[in-house]
Amino acid sequence: MKRMMIVVSTLLLGVGAVMAQQEIAVQQDNLMRSIAKNQYGIIQKMTKGDIPYDRKAVDQAIESIEADVGKIAKTFAINPKQDVVNATYGASSKVWQNKADFDSKIPPVQKAIAEVKGKITDVASLKAAYTAINDRCTDCHETYRVKLK
Repeated sequence: MKRMMIVVSTLLLGVGAVMAQQEIAVQQDNLMRSIAKNQYGIIQKMTKGDIPYDRKAVDQAIESIEADVGKIAKTFAINPKQDVVNATYGASSKVWQNKADFDSKIPPVQKAIAEVKGKITDVASLKAAYTAINDRCTDCHETYRVKLK
């Protein structure tokens, strides 16, 4: 009976650890999705004319991106050692192999956001802001994001 309890306890601990790792991966994925929703689902669509320019929506999107970018270092502090089930993109193991370089990519994004925040008044200035922010995001994605599917 004791052996069975030990085996069951060990299995439950293992399942709990896997679930905790998956939760970390989901938090990381959700953060990146939140940024993408604003960057591509709102700002990029406005720059392409897919949706009408709306300064209030732009300001809200920029605020949200700024808040989310500030959470990246903490959210990616732990390597979940697995990807979100059925995710299209994931974090490369390089994030945790070179965490200092990964973290160094965040301030340039924050700077780009700060430089355009409150200055977007039309589609032309939105396009310039989108490019400035997106180029800084891409600096990190080129090294630290992997396509899973």
